[in-house]
Amino acid sequence: RMSRHAQQLRDHDINPCVVETDASRKCMDDNNYNKDMCTAYFLKYKSCRKFWHNIMMQRKRNGVKPEMPSAEERKKMLESME
Repeated sequence: RMSRHAQQLRDHDINPCVVETDASRKCMDDNNYNKDMCTAYFLKYKSCRKFWHNIMMQRKRNGVKPEMPSAEERKKMLESME
């Protein structure tokens, strides 16, 4: 059984970067934990975290609840930016 923290990290409504997390982890597994081979994945993860952190802080300042948009809301936000 996963810890509560681990479950939250897997929850798309809580963690907007599950896909990037999984891709980084898979890259590390596939490349025998050679970090140099996975730089692009790490950068994608980092920019994902930064992007959603900024959205969260904005919502917090504006008193919007929940501070992290749901997976469905995030999808719509990203689509509207394309």
